[in-house]
Amino acid sequence: MKKSKTRAVAKRKAAARPRAGSSKFSPGEYVRIVPLHYPKPSMSIDEMGRLKGEPPDTDLFDGQPHVAPASAHLTYNNGPLLTSVQVFTIFCGSKWGTPSGGTMMQNLNKFFQAIVVSPLMTQLDEYSAPGKTIGPGSFIGTKLITANAPVGSITDSTIRKQLKAWIAAKTVPKTTSNTLYFIYLEPGIVSLMGGSKSCQNYCGYHDAVGKVYYAVMPYPTCAGCLGGMAAFDALTGTSSHEFCEAVTDPVPGAGWYDNVNGEIGDICAWNFKKVAGYTVQMEWSNAQNKCV
Repeated sequence: MKKSKTRAVAKRKAAARPRAGSSKFSPGEYVRIVPLHYPKPSMSIDEMGRLKGEPPDTDLFDGQPHVAPASAHLTYNNGPLLTSVQVFTIFCGSKWGTPSGGTMMQNLNKFFQAIVVSPLMTQLDEYSAPGKTIGPGSFIGTKLITANAPVGSITDSTIRKQLKAWIAAKTVPKTTSNTLYFIYLEPGIVSLMGGSKSCQNYCGYHDAVGKVYYAVMPYPTCAGCLGGMAAFDALTGTSSHEFCEAVTDPVPGAGWYDNVNGEIGDICAWNFKKVAGYTVQMEWSNAQNKCV
């Protein structure tokens, strides 16, 4: 079991490894998620204690970022890249319309305005490909949507349907080859994806439906998604994780991907630095063979 991830993530990684003799990716197998900060055991403490000759793994509960594997290496699979990413934020639910919610929205939008032209984009240039040079991006707008807002929970399939409907109704801008929709759920709404739950198995994810690229960010209300930080810093940290993955691997598994360790952000999960004054996650560098 990967110590820094839950069993659900370990299963995803196992599913993400192509069959012997095949380099083809199966739809839905490569969706990457931000893992919980505090790893959860795959069995109870009592069960671990009964294992003869195999003492409990004391590292399961430390909640600390782990060293990236030296064997990590991203390989380009000839898929699309977001060479000039265009970020559009979508805030779902009426709680975003409160004074505190409005402040959080403004601050997250300012974060993206800064990050798309920050040194982080220069860093991602390493993952350019012939005819696909990754450069600065842009923040193209935001939308607060309260109509038909989820109650209690929302599945990924519902988000996909709503996103396509918003695009068709021109509620949000039409899709281009560089558009990246960031969907933020209001506090109290649980995200459901692939049999897993936010704040129980993951803190966010990105995916593609056709040529529509999107990320889903549940509001962090649990220790595993706050990681000892204030909610805003936790959100910029996990958002940067998904942002960098979406730029370098917008169709999960078709861009830059490591069949064992996942995407650029997975390898360095919960290791942070400051960029443009914001908390962002460190990302894997093939050139430097470390998180930078």
